[in-house]
Amino acid sequence: MAKKTQKKTQKNRKISKKAQAEQAERRKLVALFVSLFLLVFAATRLGVVGISLYNLIRIAVGSLAYPVIIAAILIIILPIFKKEFSSEHRKSVVGLILIFLSMVLGFQAYFDKLTGTNHTWTLVSSQLLKLKVTEFVGAGMLGHAIYSPLKLLFSVIGVYLLAGFLLLSGLYFLSPQFWQNVFAKLKASSVARHTKRQDKKVKRQEAREVAEKAAAVTAAMPIELAEELEPVSIDPQELSAPSNYDVLPYKEPEIVMPDYEPETGEIITPETTADDAMQEDDNQPINFTTTPEMSRYRLPDASLLAPTPIKNQANERKNVQHNIKILETTFKSFGIQATVESAVVGPSVSKYEIKPATGVKVSRILNLQDDLALALAAKDVRIEAPIPGKSVVGIEIPNSEVAMVGFREMWENARTNPEELLEVPLGKAVDGTIKTFNLAKMPHILVAGSTGSGKSVAVNGIITSVLMKALPSQVKFLMIDPKMVELDVYNDIPHLLIPVVTNPRKAARALQKVVDEMENRYELFRRVGSRNIEGYNAKVEKFNAENQEKQQALPLIVVIVDELADLMMVASKEVEDAIIRIGQKARAAGIHMILATQRPSVDVISGLIKANVPSRVAFAVSSGTDSRTIIDSNGAEKLLGRGDMLFKPIDENHSIRLQGAFLSDDDVASVVDFIKNQASADYDETFDPGEVAEDDARSFDSNGSAGTSDSGDPLFEQAKQLVIESQKASASMLQRRLSTGFNRATRIMEELEAAGIITPAEGTKPRKVLVAHLEEPAADTENGGNHDSI
Repeated sequence: MAKKTQKKTQKNRKISKKAQAEQAERRKLVALFVSLFLLVFAATRLGVVGISLYNLIRIAVGSLAYPVIIAAILIIILPIFKKEFSSEHRKSVVGLILIFLSMVLGFQAYFDKLTGTNHTWTLVSSQLLKLKVTEFVGAGMLGHAIYSPLKLLFSVIGVYLLAGFLLLSGLYFLSPQFWQNVFAKLKASSVARHTKRQDKKVKRQEAREVAEKAAAVTAAMPIELAEELEPVSIDPQELSAPSNYDVLPYKEPEIVMPDYEPETGEIITPETTADDAMQEDDNQPINFTTTPEMSRYRLPDASLLAPTPIKNQANERKNVQHNIKILETTFKSFGIQATVESAVVGPSVSKYEIKPATGVKVSRILNLQDDLALALAAKDVRIEAPIPGKSVVGIEIPNSEVAMVGFREMWENARTNPEELLEVPLGKAVDGTIKTFNLAKMPHILVAGSTGSGKSVAVNGIITSVLMKALPSQVKFLMIDPKMVELDVYNDIPHLLIPVVTNPRKAARALQKVVDEMENRYELFRRVGSRNIEGYNAKVEKFNAENQEKQQALPLIVVIVDELADLMMVASKEVEDAIIRIGQKARAAGIHMILATQRPSVDVISGLIKANVPSRVAFAVSSGTDSRTIIDSNGAEKLLGRGDMLFKPIDENHSIRLQGAFLSDDDVASVVDFIKNQASADYDETFDPGEVAEDDARSFDSNGSAGTSDSGDPLFEQAKQLVIESQKASASMLQRRLSTGFNRATRIMEELEAAGIITPAEGTKPRKVLVAHLEEPAADTENGGNHDSI
């Protein structure tokens, strides 16, 4: 009986242990599912429970809460499916733990950099109460516990290095075979590069030995063999290509004209009828004769010009690498992927070519203009986006010191065509090439810029270049200088048609004389069957070759106006009409203009003038409005002055930045004196504008004719006296003082303008009174007949 009872007890114990195991397994599964349920809520942050659970986990591991939740869910799920871990799996787990620890250190180090101290508990507790998840809290209490002692032991940099080491170790444990293959390939590549360097070293040594043997053989050769060598031909185009090496100055050969004295007379061609030959002198072009002294005329050469010392730009080249790093860093800080492709050091600026990555808008780089100037500590930065013909953006940064470009250096390296008399150098580009332009193809040019920007020096350079290429019988100048000091040095040279004109009213008449000469030339071209001056001179050359009676070819005429604003203030209508007619028709007649002004406003450079003078040079101006007035685009307000210019020729849609050459007054005087010593001036009276009478000066209206006071309004004399005495003129004033209507007052204002008493209307600006006082007292104001002109 006792035995049966003992067996039964043992059996019940076995059943109880089995039931307990099953019950424990059920409790474990319930706990796992509950934990999984809560972790899913925490991961999705649903409701108060989800956010609260997520914040509680954040207290422990901070912003790594989400990866920890995902890892916990995987740890719960894998045992359910009874997945057994192999040794490879264990290595992967070790790798994940190492990566996790590196993330803990990295997150906590970054959080410490942001806050300075640990505020994890403060931030999370405040968000726990507000049921929000917004702030970055590093790696939580775990991160603080691990990071604080390591920071004390190894410093912040040491913690970052340790985090990087743990990350690399974790990656190695995740895929050891992959990293072993990578290391093997790196080792093989290093061995191959070392072998290749050794082979190159051996080949260079062998080449050096061969070169030394060849040099020894060449040194032993007789010197006479050098005379038997054939000369090497060099392509002129290769010489004009940009080079990184210093170019030796090239001296133009001296040009000596043959001794002959051409005679003047009429060209008789089949197209010229007898009736045409007998026409009056008024329809004949001006006869430019050649004096005997002209046959011995020698052109000035570069030896008359003083050489300019070469500026050492070694410091600028050193600054290039520093500026490249600043540019790339600035682009990166603004989220723009761009690299510096190349950099060129110019005389006044250095140009950097920026290659933006695919998808980067050019406008984003343009908007950084002020930020780049701030980062580079530059005076100003000009961006050319994009550079024409290239897929890069140009950024021009001023040099710390401007390298002066000498006129003699530019002239000797310009390589202009001697047959093109009006092809002259203008300045040096950023890449070091000399930019030339042919005034005959421009065919007119406008030069504008503020005072002291280099405008007058550029004009003097153009004139001097033409004087050094052309004979007085080939090119004639008509110079207008209202400022009286800029062009006075050229008086009495044989190239002048008349002395330099300084009176603005004489200048207006001189321009009209040029228009008359243009019309006479076209009439001559019609009679001889030519379309332009080149065709006419070709027929002259042919006629002289076939006949003993010689004819003189027509010279080119260059009209230079140094200050256009002064002329527009005095006789704007007449000057503008003459400039427009010359600009429209004078190219084929061989007449070209150079207009210069220091006041680039729309009332001086009008739309009609700009339309007929397509080639322009802009020097430094004060605003973008002035720049757009000159070259129809911004950019001139960014120039540095002292010869820094933007050149926009007729055949280009964009502006070219150039550094103008410096030409001193002594150099100009040397060239002019050399010319004067060979020939004296032979002025042409046909171009003489004559004297301007005092009465004409007062009554000169906008049409260039003497004003009259003829008016049908009885109040005209009274209005005239009122305007002159008060020195003010407006329709509202005449309304009040004369007690008349607005329409009548307006008509009287128009009559006063026609009489030359007041200036034309200029928008909202008040009119100016041109007459200071009455010559004679007003008489019989009730009679509305004729009046004396003022």
